[in-house]
Amino acid sequence: MVGIVRDVYRGRVRFHDGDATLFPGISLHLIGGHTLGLQVVRVATRRGHVVLASDASHFYANMEQVRPFPIVYSVADMVEGYDRLRALAESPSHVIPGHDPLVMQRYPAPRKDLEGIVVRLD
Repeated sequence: MVGIVRDVYRGRVRFHDGDATLFPGISLHLIGGHTLGLQVVRVATRRGHVVLASDASHFYANMEQVRPFPIVYSVADMVEGYDRLRALAESPSHVIPGHDPLVMQRYPAPRKDLEGIVVRLD
């Protein structure tokens, strides 16, 4: 954290409020819900747009069963955010929740020695 703060003062960190395109194929989108101003990342991949949901959907069950995470700034924004996540992604299976261990089961590791550590989303 100290390094990030130092980079802020060096002018090496750029803040984005709301939606923004960072690079072609990589964009930020305001979702809200868990915290005020929460953003997700949308990435264009070979298999379509993948959304890295971060805390907009901690677990698959939050979005799939409309069961908001209990620590929340706005339940209404969080539930609306689930619709936005689905709209931004190629399909519901293209939304990757921020904290769900099931990600490791739903997506393969690129190599056997990386199982349980890294997944490949393509």
